[in-house]
Amino acid sequence: MLGRIHSLETFGTVDGPGIRFVLFMQGCAMKCLYCHNPDTWEMKGGKVVSVEDVLAEIEPYLGYYRRSGGGITVTGGEATLQAHFVEELFRECKRRWNLHTTLDTNGFCEPDHVAGLMEVTDLVLLDLKHIDREKHIALTSQPNDRMLKFAKYLSDTGKNMWIRHVLVPGYTDDEEDLYQLGRFIGSLNGVEKLELLPYHTMGVFKWEELGWDYQLKDISSPNEDEVARANRILNEGIAAEKASKVEEKASH
Repeated sequence: MLGRIHSLETFGTVDGPGIRFVLFMQGCAMKCLYCHNPDTWEMKGGKVVSVEDVLAEIEPYLGYYRRSGGGITVTGGEATLQAHFVEELFRECKRRWNLHTTLDTNGFCEPDHVAGLMEVTDLVLLDLKHIDREKHIALTSQPNDRMLKFAKYLSDTGKNMWIRHVLVPGYTDDEEDLYQLGRFIGSLNGVEKLELLPYHTMGVFKWEELGWDYQLKDISSPNEDEVARANRILNEGIAAEKASKVEEKASH
């Protein structure tokens, strides 16, 4: 089977546990204002490779992945747009080496499209952009219905996940939005970790290379206090939702 990839990294340390082989798939249906890989959006871009091509890239580094408790992470772009390719890749990684598999996704997919992929995925890194539907559209060009549905699907099927949220001053840091996002996260089963990722401008040069206008050029990265505040609000929402679930269970 063939797939389109953007690039790969052999010693990734931030996209799942341990040292990881990170494969960046080509193509994304969202157009996030802060995207640091806008060159991955175009579905017809990148490089066409086979599953065997990718496995050959992984094999020399297996010792590092195993000793560190790492594995393979497939990200993007949006990896679920090529779900069948990623599924075959993960299946071979499991069959040959029993390698830990992680999918990094924004959740813009239907559950039945990725059911086979989920069978061979150990961990999902789910990037929740915004809890407010209209603000999500303004930020990404797409509504968040699919993302929230996908998160519930992962929760209902017992899939382990890390939730990621990019903190963008003036866009994703509203107190009520953060609290409601926390409530939503608190309603999910299987959440092992919450990663609040501070907005950065490291991808601006790619927008300039593409000749595109970067709308957030005047936005600064959040400082430590702003990140701490956002973490506090998110965790307050999570705690409130969990307490509500306990009360509801007790009342029955």
